[in-house]
Amino acid sequence: MKQLMKKGLALAPLSLVLLLSGCELAVLDPKGPVAQTQYDLIMYSIIFMLFIVVVVFGAFAFMVIRYRENRPGRKESDYDPHMHGNNLIEIVWTVIPFVIVIALSIPTVDSLFELEKPPEAAAGEEQKEPLVIYATTADWKWFFSYPEENIETVNYLHIPTDRPIEFKLSSADAMTALWIPRLGGQKYNMAGMENTLYLQADEEGVYDGRNSNFNGEGFTKQTFEVYAESEEDYNSWVEETQSSAPELSQEEYDELLKPGLTVEAEYSSTHLEFVDHGTNEGRDYAIERHYDLYGDLMHLYSDQDAEDFMDEENDDDHESSVE
Repeated sequence: MKQLMKKGLALAPLSLVLLLSGCELAVLDPKGPVAQTQYDLIMYSIIFMLFIVVVVFGAFAFMVIRYRENRPGRKESDYDPHMHGNNLIEIVWTVIPFVIVIALSIPTVDSLFELEKPPEAAAGEEQKEPLVIYATTADWKWFFSYPEENIETVNYLHIPTDRPIEFKLSSADAMTALWIPRLGGQKYNMAGMENTLYLQADEEGVYDGRNSNFNGEGFTKQTFEVYAESEEDYNSWVEETQSSAPELSQEEYDELLKPGLTVEAEYSSTHLEFVDHGTNEGRDYAIERHYDLYGDLMHLYSDQDAEDFMDEENDDDHESSVE
């Protein structure tokens, strides 16, 4: 388990570089209240820091021009190499950074506390109870369990719009992170513990989600799609899945946990009936069953085969399940 945790932590900065270099800046296109709060904080910080940059470079340019050696009319008395100490300057360059830190810290801390609660309904609208979804990762796939509806999906997600979503995050093996950029920031999935992430979609659409923490060779393909739809369409999808999808047996779930890629799927029951990876009892469930497989370096196909496998099979599977 320590090796699994270490491989995710050691290369976490690399994951951010890969994500930002190969995808659009979806965080600047918020589609929900959580993403909007984070967008506002990002823009406030950028504008505030750009103001600081302008002031600093302006002061720098003034000093270079005002005190340059070849300035016309410059006198010897304009420069005193033996000047020692200046209380005013000491006070100014101590107070200004203190004010900057406070100006950035207050909205940041306020936002952090705000995002640890379900998004509040707009004025005049009824506050809805959050929809609870257990988001569990394994190398390299996503399991989304809906305990209230008693259904589970693999590698895709349906949510209703204008209703808070309460994600219960955990991992069956390596440390990962759930990130849906247009709906909000990421939070970590870890084995043997449970994190809570609140998100909400205000607009219908299909949003990209992924694991944003590097966890091995399948990292780039550990993605999923989020189908945000009206309450009526969401309820229709739930009813269809409950009536037509097969039940998830423990044997089939154990097979899905094997390191590797898998296609989208849906079930009329959840793996929470026999294991919860967010508890100490469920921490080593996958490791105990597939310990030897985690030592293999090649679980996947070639890059091109993996891309064809995920894109084509997922399209076919999901289209057949939602028609």
